[in-house]
Amino acid sequence: MKRVLIITYYWPPSGGAGVQRWLKFSKYLPSNGWQPVVYTPSNPEAPAIDDTLGKDIPAECEVITQPISEPYSFYKRFTGRGKDEKVNAGFLDEGRKPGLKDKIAVWIRGNLFIPDARRFWIRPSVKYLSYYLKAHPVDVIVSTGPPHSMHLIGLGLKKKLNIPWVADFRDPWTGIDFYNQLRLTRYADRRHHRMERKVLQSADRVVTIGWESARQLETLGGRSVDVITNGYDPDDISDSGVAVDKDPGKFVIRHVGAMNSDRNHENFWQAIKHLKDDGSFSKELSVELIGKNDAAVRESVERNGLMDIVSFVPYVPHEEIGGLLRSADLLYLPVNNTPNAKAILTGKLFEYIASGTPVLGIGPKDGDAARVLKDTQSGEMVDFSDSYESIIMTFGKYYHFAKVINNSWSCVRAFSRNELAKKMCSIFDKEYIEA
Repeated sequence: MKRVLIITYYWPPSGGAGVQRWLKFSKYLPSNGWQPVVYTPSNPEAPAIDDTLGKDIPAECEVITQPISEPYSFYKRFTGRGKDEKVNAGFLDEGRKPGLKDKIAVWIRGNLFIPDARRFWIRPSVKYLSYYLKAHPVDVIVSTGPPHSMHLIGLGLKKKLNIPWVADFRDPWTGIDFYNQLRLTRYADRRHHRMERKVLQSADRVVTIGWESARQLETLGGRSVDVITNGYDPDDISDSGVAVDKDPGKFVIRHVGAMNSDRNHENFWQAIKHLKDDGSFSKELSVELIGKNDAAVRESVERNGLMDIVSFVPYVPHEEIGGLLRSADLLYLPVNNTPNAKAILTGKLFEYIASGTPVLGIGPKDGDAARVLKDTQSGEMVDFSDSYESIIMTFGKYYHFAKVINNSWSCVRAFSRNELAKKMCSIFDKEYIEA
């Protein structure tokens, strides 16, 4: 098989959303003629640990690890966190509101660690991989970010070895939803933009996860950008997975994944409060938030008097997600209420639509997430500014018609991980041939 080097910070046993995209690509690359060779840190600051993900690593996959030096031990001491406390992405803080030390730490992160806290891994990785690849050649290199330091490793290898290089943006760089919260100086902002343009203009191909993200990157880089979305693995969603019993006396709304303060929409909680107080529904209402939640989420739940019907469930192994999605009555998809909301296309959306359970989203009606829901006929998107009555009306549809019969399964199947891996391999094949 042809060989592709994948430079990624996230790899099992690390859990969370960041690991899924290239773990699943790697699972299906061998059947499409490509052997994955994964380069990843041996000691990353993982947001969660999920040992069950190892089953998706194919036998053909070669994994190379090197130690990484990161400033998180200093960060934890400085901000008063425990040494074993996990550092969350996207300014999600589970236990408290940010204080002065947190704000100072954000300034340091944004202005001194450019592009991110993994920057000290760039030079040793380029040096190590330059020697490794001469002895163990590959046909294509992929860097996936964030963290965007992975792209700078790809850039360094491109300059040294001139191997075809694909830069995969799972999230934007300067367009990410929390970029304006980094407290950047003008100098730091210019450096971020210069690095971003250099990656966009130097890679042989640029890939991203959505149409709006592609449009933004095309504007920044002055070149075309390919769209290969995230997706779902049929093995994770099938009935053969971990089963979850359904309580016929309850109407269960589930959200799976992290919910930071930008995804905490007050109109949703107001709607749940009115549904609870109204008492006209025969089934007991239950809301389950599975994963990490910002302190602001718990405050909203408490303020609306919903602690008796809202459950906060810690991170669960990914192999259990399919059963949780299938056994829910309604799946909740909150989009970040930030300037780039139209571009946000979370990976969980595709597992949502594959489960056959209807989806209620809150976000822009002309955004990428709304587009997927509409094309697959999997649910509805309510706008950030819509009243809680609009949410109640949408809720009512799904309450009375417990499940949605999906009339666009051909559209859903296009988002399966195997189909998406075929698209990625077609890019690899083209770069391999042209090289």
